[in-house]
Amino acid sequence: MVIMSQVRRWSLARQMLALQIVIVGVTVAVGTTLAFFQVSELLTDEATEVTTAVAVSVADSPALLAALDDPNPSVALQPYADRVQTETKVDFITIMSTSGIRYTHRNPAEIGGHYLGTIAPALAGRTYSETYTGTLGPSVRTITPVKDTAGKVRALVSAGIIVDKISGRLREQIGAAALAALIGLSAGVAGTFLVGRRLRRHTHGLGPSQLSRMYDHHEAILHAVREGLLLVDREGVLTLCNDGARELLGLDPDAEGRHVTRLGLPPSLTEVLASGDDRTDEIHLTGDRVLVVNVAVVRSGTRALGTVVTFRDHTELQGLAGQLDAERGFAESLRSAAHEAANRLHTVITLVELGRPEQAVEFATAELRAAQALTDRVVAAVREPVLAALLLGKSAEAAERGVELSISDDSELGDAGLDPRDLVTILGNLIDNAVEAAMSGSPPARVTVHVETDGVTCLIRVSDTGPGLDPAAAQEAFQRGWTTKGSGRGIGLAMVAHAVRRLGGTIGVSGDEGAVFTVRLPLPVRSRP
Repeated sequence: MVIMSQVRRWSLARQMLALQIVIVGVTVAVGTTLAFFQVSELLTDEATEVTTAVAVSVADSPALLAALDDPNPSVALQPYADRVQTETKVDFITIMSTSGIRYTHRNPAEIGGHYLGTIAPALAGRTYSETYTGTLGPSVRTITPVKDTAGKVRALVSAGIIVDKISGRLREQIGAAALAALIGLSAGVAGTFLVGRRLRRHTHGLGPSQLSRMYDHHEAILHAVREGLLLVDREGVLTLCNDGARELLGLDPDAEGRHVTRLGLPPSLTEVLASGDDRTDEIHLTGDRVLVVNVAVVRSGTRALGTVVTFRDHTELQGLAGQLDAERGFAESLRSAAHEAANRLHTVITLVELGRPEQAVEFATAELRAAQALTDRVVAAVREPVLAALLLGKSAEAAERGVELSISDDSELGDAGLDPRDLVTILGNLIDNAVEAAMSGSPPARVTVHVETDGVTCLIRVSDTGPGLDPAAAQEAFQRGWTTKGSGRGIGLAMVAHAVRRLGGTIGVSGDEGAVFTVRLPLPVRSRP
């Protein structure tokens, strides 16, 4: 039990090495044993064939029948048997009478003695082989009858090869086999060691239980993490995808094993996955989601092995950020208004101190009327509080930048039933882009906003007095990264297009002298009259 416990603590590579050495050793041992028995059987069969051929050949010799008629057959047969024994390299040839009395023997002293072995089959006329212990020790022998022309058994001939001689040849064969087995075992152990070292390098010396535990943790993490995770090899093939990535990217169940260009992802995201470059917190749009993408290149030394790509769903946060931007804009407008009010208050006080109260009252009344008119216009046209705050904030911000932001006289937007966060994203980004464009155009810089609903569709139109939009660039205006302001920007219009698609609407752009962006959004059924 202690040994087994220690073995379990070995690394997987070490356990595989030990197991393969045992397997190779057992295989070689079994193979050598089988070879021993096979060679022994082959040598015995060979000895039987040789003794049978010699015995039958001697029994068919005419000289043997002639010698049997002599009073002392041994005189003629012993030299003949010795000569044949020498030529055929058998260990003995014994010619005997039908009663088993020897006429010849390797040891002349045994002539006249009784043959030791089975003679009954030969007396019956059959050639018979056996392994028997005689005067010369154990031997493989064949005994065959000597028949006259009438077919009568006149004598018996036995030819044999001593077992020790067969064993000697067997030992020679086994020595060669053992050498081959030793070479095979050495080669097997060396190969096993090399395989084990490679396995140890790939498993980092971890044991089976550690690898199993690591796999369980790996599976648990992949299924538990809400963020998307992709592994892409250096050829651009997706090798791993967790549940979060499948949900965020809408990938098919069999996405693993495909090239990233065949995953059906937006072009910008496909370019990121195929680039093999490090990326940090990039914003990408896919389907109805806003994703934050990070790409880290995995390297072994200086060689790139692939990339690890993570995704975070930024959709809700982006909407909240847009709403927060509207609130911030409103607060900024209040700050600007407070700053302007302080300036105007100082002006009124100075006029009073100079003894001109009528002019002070007239100035204060005019300023109050202008400020209230803007607020009343926005509130009257847009009854959605979040959008009203956005427009007031953007108006103050645009004024600080020297741009006049106005609401068209025929604008009217009540409760459209649309998510205010989406409306903030659409209108806020369109106004920001329009203000930027108006500032680069000829003065006076002006941005006009028109919003209305007809009970079925919500219409949003934002126009500016900027240089306009190149028709060739109109198709690219809503792609991620498109911008006229330099690199590192261009997400605003992509966010607008993303929100419009999510709401099932359309967006278009036109205008040579200033750009006009038009958005049409279908109203939810519940909000229609």
